[in-house]
Amino acid sequence: MSRYTRLATAETEIVLDAAIGGRAQIAYWGPPLRHTTPDEIAALGTRQWVHGGPSIDVPPSLSNEIGAGANIAPGLACHRDGLDWAVLLVVQDVQTAAENHCAIICADKAAQLRVRYDLALDEHSHVLTASTTITNLGETPLAIDWCTALCIPLDAQLTRLKGFTGRWAMEFQEQIVPAFHGSYLRENTRGRTSHDSCPGLIAMSDGCTETSGCAAGFHLGWSGNHGLRVDRRNDGRAFVQMGELFLPGEMRLSANESYTTPPLYAARSEHGLNRLSQQFHHHVKRRVLDGRNKDKPRPVHFNTWEAVYFDLNEERLLALAEKAAAVGAERFVLDDGWFGARRNDAVGLGDWRVSKDAFPNGLAALADRVRELGMAFGLWFEPEMVNPDSDLYRAHPDWVLGVEGAPNIPARNQLALDLSQPEVSDYLFGRMSAIIREYSVDYIKWDMNRDIQHPGSGGRAAIHKQTHAVYALMRRLRDAHPALEIESCASGGGRCDYGVLRHTDRLWISDSNDALDRQRILRGASYFFPLRVMGGHVGPADCHITGRRHSMAFRVASAFFGHMGMELNLFDERDEDLETLRAGIALHKQHRALIHEGDFFRVDAPADLNIVGVVSRDESEALFSYASMASAANTLPGRIRLPGLDPAKRYRMRIIWPTQNISPTGPSIIEKSDLLGDGAVFSGEALAHHGMQPPVIRPEQCLIYHLRAEGAARALVSGARHGAVQVAKTIAKGQAGEAVADQITKEENE
Repeated sequence: MSRYTRLATAETEIVLDAAIGGRAQIAYWGPPLRHTTPDEIAALGTRQWVHGGPSIDVPPSLSNEIGAGANIAPGLACHRDGLDWAVLLVVQDVQTAAENHCAIICADKAAQLRVRYDLALDEHSHVLTASTTITNLGETPLAIDWCTALCIPLDAQLTRLKGFTGRWAMEFQEQIVPAFHGSYLRENTRGRTSHDSCPGLIAMSDGCTETSGCAAGFHLGWSGNHGLRVDRRNDGRAFVQMGELFLPGEMRLSANESYTTPPLYAARSEHGLNRLSQQFHHHVKRRVLDGRNKDKPRPVHFNTWEAVYFDLNEERLLALAEKAAAVGAERFVLDDGWFGARRNDAVGLGDWRVSKDAFPNGLAALADRVRELGMAFGLWFEPEMVNPDSDLYRAHPDWVLGVEGAPNIPARNQLALDLSQPEVSDYLFGRMSAIIREYSVDYIKWDMNRDIQHPGSGGRAAIHKQTHAVYALMRRLRDAHPALEIESCASGGGRCDYGVLRHTDRLWISDSNDALDRQRILRGASYFFPLRVMGGHVGPADCHITGRRHSMAFRVASAFFGHMGMELNLFDERDEDLETLRAGIALHKQHRALIHEGDFFRVDAPADLNIVGVVSRDESEALFSYASMASAANTLPGRIRLPGLDPAKRYRMRIIWPTQNISPTGPSIIEKSDLLGDGAVFSGEALAHHGMQPPVIRPEQCLIYHLRAEGAARALVSGARHGAVQVAKTIAKGQAGEAVADQITKEENE
């Protein structure tokens, strides 16, 4: 058997050196080598001893285990009550049952453990998925302190890091780390993915941009505690590790018991950060999401939270539902406060029965009316938490997580339920399933509004068990109700990762509905998550979190790219703003197939601008958003280059949002090229290489450009329930004015 195993796609190749009896390592990860043998790779990577170090070069391995003596931060740390800690893994077998998938089985006979590495390179997305399984072959318990999914060597040219930090209501903020020697370490012990330590990381070459340069990205598919680190040594080598972060004594394997790490997803691009993100996006849509809703348009949301908060009554909600349907909502989600004694956030959580105070006759009248109006019906749940002031807690105080002698830290008047106890999960499933069935609930907003500081169960740390129990409850509900969709919301972006996306359909990436902040948040989240799963809402004119005031046109534009929704009191909005909102929703429906299925691009631009776009997979159509985030230093903006277009195609370019000229001076390119009318035709190469001069706009305004290749087949004019052309024309005429209706007629004739 050859010592080398090759995984290869059209864009990526991985060469594994796994000789039987040797130590397994990644010998190469990069673009395909079509004329090179693995032996050449090995020869070209020859290293030698140096003064001051060992007299032989100690190679790395897939776990960089301690027993090898490489003095590299180990990817596996385990022991038996302080013994068997110097693990040294030797390859026993390499299995390649499926194309581009291999399993490397290693063992340490002295330490009595077996390790299986599973690596799969997806031929469509070019994303590597890797995990490690540890099996205790001994008779005594094996304690695992750390086990990374894989130790991945970094190419020497990847000198800079892009990490992601943030806080509640300001998630996915980019953090650039320049070249260094030493370690970059992030650890999260919040009991959920967290707002401040997203389990994602990008390594970049110097000068890497959105469209050029080399980049490698890493994401851990796990919703609990996690750690990530990059170690850059003075011998020129660097390694990335990501894995589940255990609390003391949390992971102990009995005889013949196994532990499998969460999957690590890794991708590499030779063409900049956009291509890296597109690989992750394709992988999420093809391999992570379960596919039940693959061909279903993402319905426009209306969520009641910032409209009414806890002030719920049937009459008011019925009127709000009618108002929401009138502006184009396709799903109506009743948020917190509909159950038990829940008139505020200090009481009733866990008592999953419809409140007789708020709804004396139950939810049937509201749910039925919502469906009569053509909308799906959704409900808010926070299954993992309980208020001390609740019937559930009074009956079962032993159902909460905690540590004897350590008082629980108060947070939003909640305690965390111990879902690893079967009776707790059974109770939650029974109550939730009964409500879903009784009211034909189509959708759950699944919230989690606090960190877990003392995750003890039976005296032991239990975040590992708790996280798997959350996944199991989600699976159980979806199996019982196959049409049910679930949104992952944890105070906004506190649980956004590929682990939870295996069991959910939408991510609420932030509680902030501030349109300006949302521009930045979506851009940061887009490095790993596709627009299809990222919820974004049109909020109230005065943002309830930041206090900033934005026009309806800017609020619509900031929610346009993503899974669009609304979260505002429609009775507080001016009639002209409701007309703008209605027109924006209709426009989103017309283009959402492109938004959700096209290739996403970020455009390199000054900090005062945010420019993003979507290009159809056949490069026949595109949308680009040009947002002014702050006052600019220059009198006129520089030309912007639009990536992703076919250089040989000619595109008719128009501004489709807003529908009036917002540039304070003129004439500009808007008048010169009739961008608010018929538009003008430009070559793809001119738009990509020469660039386009945008007009001057004021801060916190946004333009959306539409480009369609001349001669391309006209896309169907549709919106989830308005597919017929005549209906679309009527809607456009009534909601967006004659110009949009005339354009639809023109495109229909073309």
